[in-house]
Amino acid sequence: MDLTIKVSQRPDATLLECAGVLDYASAPYLRQIVFEQFDARTSEIAIDVTGVRLIDAAAIKILLYLRRRGEQLDAEVHVSGAAGVGLSALEIAGAAKALRAYDRLEWPVPQRERRPVDLESVELGHGQWPAGVTERLLRMADMDPADPARFRVREQVIRQCLPAAHRLARRYEGGSEPSADLAQVAALGLVKAVDGFDPQHGTEFGTYATPTITGELKRHFRDRASGVRLPRRLQELRMAVNQARDALTQQLGRSPTVGDIAVYTDLAEEQVIEAVGAAQAYRPLSLDVPTPGMDDDSTMLDTLGGESPEFGLVEYRESLKRVIARLPEREQRILSMRFYGNLSQLEIAKQVGLSQMHVSRLLAHALDFLRRHLQED
Repeated sequence: MDLTIKVSQRPDATLLECAGVLDYASAPYLRQIVFEQFDARTSEIAIDVTGVRLIDAAAIKILLYLRRRGEQLDAEVHVSGAAGVGLSALEIAGAAKALRAYDRLEWPVPQRERRPVDLESVELGHGQWPAGVTERLLRMADMDPADPARFRVREQVIRQCLPAAHRLARRYEGGSEPSADLAQVAALGLVKAVDGFDPQHGTEFGTYATPTITGELKRHFRDRASGVRLPRRLQELRMAVNQARDALTQQLGRSPTVGDIAVYTDLAEEQVIEAVGAAQAYRPLSLDVPTPGMDDDSTMLDTLGGESPEFGLVEYRESLKRVIARLPEREQRILSMRFYGNLSQLEIAKQVGLSQMHVSRLLAHALDFLRRHLQED
């Protein structure tokens, strides 16, 4: 393999100076080194190919992949120093502009550390997963569960794969969940993947581990990340509406309306509105949040009203309903006209066909009945 790589670093940036040949055999080593920089959360990775004599199509494909992967992880990957045959190869592949091959590298030579990388000690991975993991798990499966060596192999595999699990967790960063919590969830998913993987099925470990870990992360958001637990119906409704919104935005070239989403998902517009409202229910609003539009230091708590005196009468009103229902129908009607219709005794007497004195006696009897039974209750 005709490739050498020297590393220079400064805060949040790394320079990889490559020399020799960057082809299908050597480019995976560069990819592994760049992934290590991703794990270190380096925000800028410059690949200087001034000393590279040849760049083939496989290497260009890897460089483009690293650029796209860097965008997903909020890291910038670009190439500089391309000239001659190497620049021609990038231009023919249409990758020169995407990789910023024409930009000048702002890294003075005196400031470069140029630490050489021992490529023989670099352990290549299967995709983002370390190579040889499947073989180790196959050996572990043949060991006795009580064998201490089996425990050591398991621990070694977990440690070796932990950076890949953390990379998966970083895809879900940027929301309300702390990065450390997501890393812990991904690590738990990795442990479950190691313990549940069956190498006898003939698949690579990464093929099984990736959906296992992402599933654990999604369950965390579904079950643990929200301050308010939504019913499963609303969770599924919200997911369907979100997927429809993304698809329709691409199709229509604009933000879809409630009607657009309803037609696309075959839901009623009321259900779409309910799903949109449910999306806002994951985090309860703190009462200590400053009041919007207010210049002083008032909070949401200051805007809440005090206890209404009517609250104390609720119990009496409910008890009164039950006692009134025990009165004769005529007395119930008289009470209703007197206290809800605000009619006088004379007006009531004319409507029910009784004398005013008889109405007065019925009212007195009904009120006495209510008073006695409320006191007993």
